[in-house]
Amino acid sequence: METISWDDFAKVELRVGTVVEVHDFPEARKPAYILLVDFGPEIGMKKSSAQLTTLYRKEDLVGKQVLGVVNFPSRQIGPHRSECLITGFADTDGAVILAMPERPVPNGSKLF
Repeated sequence: METISWDDFAKVELRVGTVVEVHDFPEARKPAYILLVDFGPEIGMKKSSAQLTTLYRKEDLVGKQVLGVVNFPSRQIGPHRSECLITGFADTDGAVILAMPERPVPNGSKLF
């Protein structure tokens, strides 16, 4: 594992946002959804492709707060542009479990 400095970590904008829309992403190579996430007034709405279909139904994701990296450059994934990276952990079968706050916090709150 490579060691990074505190300054390196401080450059990563890990923010909380609320999922407001979820759409199927049938063109994805691996099963995925397109999420629209509200990161608050400073950052606004961002779209992300997320491989969450194994453990999460679309209707269960709407309203959930998630942790996302909002300062990566956008990335073309098939016909969609992913504007942030929604974070999570792989379980023993490789399914993604979302990283999210234990309690509600204001959208846009920074992880520190």
